[in-house]
Amino acid sequence: MSVVQPAVRHRPEVLRGFAAALFGAVGMEAEKAEAVAAILVAADMLGHDTHGLALAPRYLEEIEAGSMVVSGLPEVLSDRGACVAWDGKRLPGAWLLTRAIDLALSRVAQHGMVSVAIGNAHHAGCLAAYLPRVAEKGLVLSIHSSAPGVATVAPFGGLRGALSPAPFAMGFPSDADSVLIDVSASITTNNMAARLAREGRRYDQPWLMDADGTASDDPTVLQRGGTVLPAGGQDHGQKGYGWALAAEALSQGLSGSGRADQPKGMVNAAFLQVIDPAAFAGLDAFTRQISAITTACRDNPPRLGYASVRLPGEAGLQRRRSAEREGVPLRDGILKGLRPWARKLGVAVP
Repeated sequence: MSVVQPAVRHRPEVLRGFAAALFGAVGMEAEKAEAVAAILVAADMLGHDTHGLALAPRYLEEIEAGSMVVSGLPEVLSDRGACVAWDGKRLPGAWLLTRAIDLALSRVAQHGMVSVAIGNAHHAGCLAAYLPRVAEKGLVLSIHSSAPGVATVAPFGGLRGALSPAPFAMGFPSDADSVLIDVSASITTNNMAARLAREGRRYDQPWLMDADGTASDDPTVLQRGGTVLPAGGQDHGQKGYGWALAAEALSQGLSGSGRADQPKGMVNAAFLQVIDPAAFAGLDAFTRQISAITTACRDNPPRLGYASVRLPGEAGLQRRRSAEREGVPLRDGILKGLRPWARKLGVAVP
């Protein structure tokens, strides 16, 4: 799977303003438009460009179709202080998660740990984009997400899609940069498969499975009854299978909204926790232990083909710093996909 190198860089604040203007032009409330724009651009800054501004045209389509709600508040189903459940009312997932994290941050000093389950939300984007601001406060954030309207991942040993890629993210402080983990219960994502299919490319490895059960590197098999393989592939895929079930239990089960309701489209469920190490053994003790672990990983002798051992999120944070200094390197096709919307809505393209 070859990498297409972006050539043009854009200032982050310009891209955020552009995206917010597009969403505002189709009726999204300003606070929501700014939150969605911030998460999409943050994803591009970290290098997760399948989940950055590349998603904006799809979001705009969803808004026009009435599938993403652009105003209003979530319904509070339960609030016990440290445990909260919301019906997201198909509001923008990026705004809902941002709002839920704000709520958790306001309460975590009192409770030590705050959990929020959100069902019936719209797509939440790149989970890694939510992590830095919490980890940089000396706190821990974990997020499990699932898409009950999607069934593209086959259970281990099965042929038919039953699960979503079910990403999990966790960010926590260390003695240097924060550690930012963002991985899926599947080997690859639906968005990456769609991008490769559009570009006429294949995966480097057989990370998909065709309708007959043969592993494949062809992303178009998903259009012909194929599925995404769970993490671990065809020999150890029980790992990703179990992980996906856990994500659906936490996000859909605890929010009370999911597959049992047979939702359609880009509906999301999420479960997040903000944890204060001070409520346990303390931040110094936490950082001391994490430092020992991360140092052992960084100092590990690299195997052939690797210059060094990196920590999860290390490359993304380097990209973010570069984007802050020099601009965000967008792939050529991303702004191209937004130009028709910009013309239609009367918004200037950067």
